[in-house]
Parts: sequence; C-alpha cells; structure tokens
Amino acid sequence: MVDNASGDGSAEAIRAAVPAATVEELPENVGFGRAMNRAARHARGDWLLLVNPDTEPDGDVVSALVAYATAHPEHGIYTGRTLHPDGTDDMRSCFALPTLRQYVAFALGLSTLGRRFRRLGPLFNPEELPGYDRTTAREVPAVSGCLMLIRRDLFTALGGFTPDYFMYSEDIDLCVRARERGARPVLVPDARLLHLGGASAGTSSRKIVMLLRGKCTFVRLRWTPGRAATARFLIAAGVGLRGGLAALLGRKSPWREVWRARRVWLAGWPAPEPAPTLTRHSASTPDPTSTFELPRRPPWSGPSLPRPHPPPSPTSTQGPAQPARARVPPGLPERGLAYRAMPLGWGLATVTARGGWPIP
Repeated sequence: MVDNASGDGSAEAIRAAVPAATVEELPENVGFGRAMNRAARHARGDWLLLVNPDTEPDGDVVSALVAYATAHPEHGIYTGRTLHPDGTDDMRSCFALPTLRQYVAFALGLSTLGRRFRRLGPLFNPEELPGYDRTTAREVPAVSGCLMLIRRDLFTALGGFTPDYFMYSEDIDLCVRARERGARPVLVPDARLLHLGGASAGTSSRKIVMLLRGKCTFVRLRWTPGRAATARFLIAAGVGLRGGLAALLGRKSPWREVWRARRVWLAGWPAPEPAPTLTRHSASTPDPTSTFELPRRPPWSGPSLPRPHPPPSPTSTQGPAQPARARVPPGLPERGLAYRAMPLGWGLATVTARGGWPIP
C-alpha cells in the first residue's frame, strides 16, 4: 500500500489490520498516477487493479473482472459499470477519446444539453459514450482509473502513468498508449461498483479546475501544437460562456470561480522536470520575477547566405556593446520582456512572471 500523504490514519490502520502488508508513506501528495506507479513496483501478481477510494463493491467485482480477463487476455485493460447509489450508470467508467468535436460542443454549451437530454447525448456529449449499452461486454475507447484492471506486464511496458499529470486524464493517456501497443480496452458488465463520487476531489470548483488541467495537459502532450491551442481556446470559451451566464443571471456557480482560475488550468499540470533549454540567471534562491535566457547558438562557419531581412539596429549607439535586439512591434510593452534577433522578423524569447503576457 502507498499512502499518498492522506493524514487520516490510513497507514496505521492498514498496519494494524494486515501486519504482513507493505506500507509506503509518502511525505506529500504526489497525485494519482505517480502514487500508482510507486505501488505497482511492489506488485508481484499478473494483474493490477485500480479502484477509487470513494467506491463500494456491488457484488464480487474482483472475481468478475479477473474471470473475464483470464478468458479474454487479448484486451489487456478492463473496467466495469460504475453506478450511482440508486443503481443507474454514472457514465464514468469509460470514455471516448478527446476530439475537437467534443470541445466545440463544450464551447457552445451543447454538451450540457446532451447530458440533460439523453437522446441528444450521442450528438452533443460524445465524451461519456451515452449511446453505449453497458449491460453487455463491449470494447470501449478508454477506461477510467476509477475502476481499471490491467495486465502488469502491459503496465510495466508502458512505463505506468505519465508523470506529467497530477490527477485526471492520466487514465485516458494510458489507454491511448496501450492501444498503440495493440490493447483493446473492454467493459465487463458483471463487475459493478457504487461510485459515491467526489471524496478524492473536494469542492465542485476545485474538481472542475483539476479536470480542466488534466484535459489541457493531455492535448499538450498528445496533440500537435496548433490542434492543442485550438482545444484550449474552445475549453476557455466554454468556461467563459458558463461563467458569464451565471454572472449575468446573478447565480452562484462554480464556473465563475473556474473562469477566474483560467491561467492555472490553461497551463495544465507542470512537467516533472523544468525544460532543459532554460537556465535562470541565479542558481540560488531564484527570483520569481527574473527572466530566462535561451542559450546562444555558435557562430555559423559555412558559406554566407543571403539574408531576407536586414539585421536589426542596435538598441544603443553609446556605451558598452549591447546584444542585438529584435524590433519591438507597436503595442507590446518593453518592460519585463527580453527579445532576441531572429532571421524572420521578431521573436518573443522570454517573459517574466510579471510581464503579463502568457505563453501558450
């Protein structure tokens, strides 16, 4: 067992109940995927079972999943039905892979209509696979980490969950990479789990922010830059629409708080390690308002080539020699910015934390 800095006495309770259990207590919450990766290193069986802490089994879930997986090992990844307390499907055990169509529907508010009116779901809310019959076994695009059985050798071959995520969308990322290796995720209807929901995510606005950070991280890692930027724009439009309508109508809504936190979730989860090409001016106690420098290229030693643009003029004709700076386009502030001359026009090289210009 890996205790993800729960602080609720879980580690002590496990040691008391199962003295032979291996318990690893983490000093801080490292997120869902990273903690699962650490737990998987201790596993010795053929299968890994991932289950949310806010769930209760409805029948023998483990036996149903393992029996189907043993009979159909070619799928590699398995899930069951996650249910509301009243026994209806909560539509959270499997998902469609992200598409721009989904984000267009979200930006226009159509996904909300698709969620409220079941017949419109397949058209306006395809993410939750509302048209899928969950009473029969069938292959699905992606499986939720709320309930997932996966072959240990497949999990190991994939390197586990991508560590860029803290929470949400790491399960879809895992399924995308598993499908590239030939896995075919499948839903097993006899494995039923009551999903009480929300115990691991806190308040509604906080949960939405974490969901959006996961989505923005996924498109950053798996999509082309242009497509990812389009997705982020559509997500921001959808959040702005919901938050704006709530403000206009004078209603309390988590979307208003989510909109105010847009700089956080649009950036996604930060990468585990800083970008290797960026170095700070100071190696000790870095100033959050300091700029970053890009390493200079070595001088070109080959034949000279015609330049399509004249070199930029130096910023000063007096005093010590200054590095060449690109022309600042009209309207852009000079304070807090650092520019570098480039062969094609001007390029924004770096921005300080207080510069006010976010970089996608």
